[in-house]
Amino acid sequence: MTQRVDLATVMGRLAIDEVITDYAVAVADADWPGYRALFTPDGRADHTGEGGIEGSAAEVADWLAGTLRPYSTHQLLIVNRRLRMEDPDTFPGDGAELRADYLSPRRHESGEELMSGGRCTFGLLRGDTGWLLRMVAVQEKWRRVSASADVG
Repeated sequence: MTQRVDLATVMGRLAIDEVITDYAVAVADADWPGYRALFTPDGRADHTGEGGIEGSAAEVADWLAGTLRPYSTHQLLIVNRRLRMEDPDTFPGDGAELRADYLSPRRHESGEELMSGGRCTFGLLRGDTGWLLRMVAVQEKWRRVSASADVG
């Protein structure tokens, strides 16, 4: 690899990491316009692997907003990121796939706590404005619901 390819690869990896972090923060903060802005115009998300819907970014943003509304607190932590970029031996390509594990703690307004975890797959495309999501698929692997303990 040349230094130019190395630098472009590092810059691409950093930009993709920022998109994935922005995705997690948008969901955690219920920033649905920010969520939609992370996707290509034809971008889609599939939450059927956790009992949800599959659809356009706008449709899934609306579904997530309704699903998360009863939770007074929720986070989305995306960890163990594994990135594969297209054509890394030449100039970095315009496509990438990132697989990562997620942890999603939530506290319902009733006090009940829900913790779930699983795996996300993100398909990304680089365009004129940078990297965007073209696809997100969420597969829940486990879920735990418990009554809340008061913390004083």
